[in-house]
Amino acid sequence: MPDIDRTIFHSGLGEPEGPVLLGDGSWAVVEMSPETGQVSVISPDGSSKRIVAKTGRPNGMVQDSEGALWVAESVNPPSLLKVELDGSSEVVLTEGDGAEFLFPNDLAFGPDGALYMTDSGVRQPVFRDLPVAERVVYPFEGKVFRIDLTSMSVTILDDDLGFANGLAFGKDRALYVTTTANGLLYRYEWNGDRTPGSPLGPGTEFADLVDRTQTAGFTGGDGLAVAANGHLFCSVVGQGDVTVIDASGVVVRRIPVGGIQPTNVAFGRAGTGDIYVTVKDAGTLERYHVGVDGLPLLPSA
Repeated sequence: MPDIDRTIFHSGLGEPEGPVLLGDGSWAVVEMSPETGQVSVISPDGSSKRIVAKTGRPNGMVQDSEGALWVAESVNPPSLLKVELDGSSEVVLTEGDGAEFLFPNDLAFGPDGALYMTDSGVRQPVFRDLPVAERVVYPFEGKVFRIDLTSMSVTILDDDLGFANGLAFGKDRALYVTTTANGLLYRYEWNGDRTPGSPLGPGTEFADLVDRTQTAGFTGGDGLAVAANGHLFCSVVGQGDVTVIDASGVVVRRIPVGGIQPTNVAFGRAGTGDIYVTVKDAGTLERYHVGVDGLPLLPSA
């Protein structure tokens, strides 16, 4: 299958992550580099950028139905933040269910309206200083949290994951989570309609995102997005592509991007058939036409 042409929508970003399409067609992104450490908004035409809030080292990000941005802040301190587009921000949580947050990584709203968050299970400065070879075998204590934003109650849904990273709810309502240390994508059956107190089944291996003939070292899934046809578009850091997985867990294509460290992917406006990819080492937000739209990111009212 031929490669898809790359369009650089915006460049000069400081280790971008967490792309969120806003209602006016602009894009919110986080910039993780020590020189930036901020939430930014890129204009609808990609020509300009404004800084919304300096937070430390923001990672994943989602927007709620009221327009607020929820940010997984990995360092300052490791926490869940609420950031408004006017620049105001607050630390909402730093722990839950008896566990201190170590490396909040990514966020997604579930079918029940709760916020789900991965924690990679290691302090970010510790991870940053680990040699690449040691990252593969490090004893990460990655977690998946469920956060009720009304009561602010937190529940650990899974533990001891190998660098839990991206997450998204699929067309089948199951939760999909990437674990970067082993390169795998896990699936958690949605049970919330019949057992609200225990919304997810146990995690099962769904797909291997890594081309084992080409890559080695700390290579695996990062952020992901779900297409309307149920396909999962998974950024694979260290492999330099977005790997597309079908509903049965089979790799159907790999889309090369403009760097080796794609961190996340999001769908553009309905009807465009485009995805937008943040590429950490290139400092870019890139656009690719894939011919399919994304699923809505918020549960139906």
